[in-house]
Amino acid sequence: MTTAAFGKGGPAVSRIGQGTWNIERAPRDEAIAALRRGLDLGLSHIDTAEMYGDGRAEEITGEALAGRRDEVFLVSKVLPHNASKAGTRKACEQSLRRLGTDRLDCYLLHWRGSYPLAETFAAFEELKAEGKILSWGVSNFDVADLDEALRVAGPGRIACNQVLYHLRERAIEHAVIPWCERNGVAVTAYSPFGQDDFPEARSAQGKVLAETAAAHGATPRQVALAFLTRSPGVFAIPKAAKASHAQDNAGALGLQLGAEDTARLDAAFPRGPKPRGLPML
Repeated sequence: MTTAAFGKGGPAVSRIGQGTWNIERAPRDEAIAALRRGLDLGLSHIDTAEMYGDGRAEEITGEALAGRRDEVFLVSKVLPHNASKAGTRKACEQSLRRLGTDRLDCYLLHWRGSYPLAETFAAFEELKAEGKILSWGVSNFDVADLDEALRVAGPGRIACNQVLYHLRERAIEHAVIPWCERNGVAVTAYSPFGQDDFPEARSAQGKVLAETAAAHGATPRQVALAFLTRSPGVFAIPKAAKASHAQDNAGALGLQLGAEDTARLDAAFPRGPKPRGLPML
């Protein structure tokens, strides 16, 4: 299954997308080529944020999407310190300008801040009514935050919760993913390969990945993405600053792991005890 509904009743969206955190650190032409190659291969879910490179990631994304906007499910985020009602509107309009588009498919509150959720969500609803965003959601929300968000917004309005999730950080499986499944909220995994700590090939975990990959004619990173998105409502947005990386990520779209594969990976990468707080970067 290469696509899934993004939230309850939401559009069909690529299960594997493209993240843009730190993409501005790569040579600009390479970053643009990577995003375009990803689009060519079906990675049509692109995530960015006003915070990334102080807007430069949005500018790069906008350049990559020139002439191809209708192919893309485009997501951006508002910083907490901008998330007053007026500030959210202003931040959204600035993001739209940098991205060179008239709309976002989904707009997220990047993490909890000091402004009341009711104020931010009211701005989201106004932007949605004006067609500047088509849906909205949150990021880095634990279950208590999600409970409050649901009380404020009401059912059926929160499209997504974007959270840290990779093979060595599976904390969200305890409560966050089940909450989102019950309430029709998509889960988007950011940093799905971790932060410079993807299992080395010679490690015990790396060998499990390599053997699973070999059995499927895949790569270890493709196996990781397939494992993380094994539940229908979970998406992943790996960054690719080179076209070759985008091509590798796209190979996960058609990869189906069997029950034995999943059980072996589950044992090699135990989710551990339920944490006291939500892990985030």
